[in-house]
Amino acid sequence: MSEAYETYVITFHVRPDQLQRFRALLDPVLDAMRHETTFVYAALHIDPDRPNQFQLHETWSNREDVLQVQLHRPYRANWHAALDELLEHPRKIEIWQQLWSASAEADA
Repeated sequence: MSEAYETYVITFHVRPDQLQRFRALLDPVLDAMRHETTFVYAALHIDPDRPNQFQLHETWSNREDVLQVQLHRPYRANWHAALDELLEHPRKIEIWQQLWSASAEADA
């Protein structure tokens, strides 16, 4: 991976009664964004001890594209509009630059 790639680490605390809706709105966004030209990788994680806490890692090759284009894609509109209803408190967003990576798939 290039040093220019950035990963957006987003933590969500979902209201327990909104878990199904959270996934119903997020999953189509994840499916759509993986076809974008500046998309690199994404993974959604769940805390095994707290089933209403999720963490999303999105890696993109161009920050300006993420901020100016990707966040405004029509397929994200319903997801963004519902966040206040879905979450116990605002999501936490951090930006990280990757220094090193390895994958068992790359060795296969």
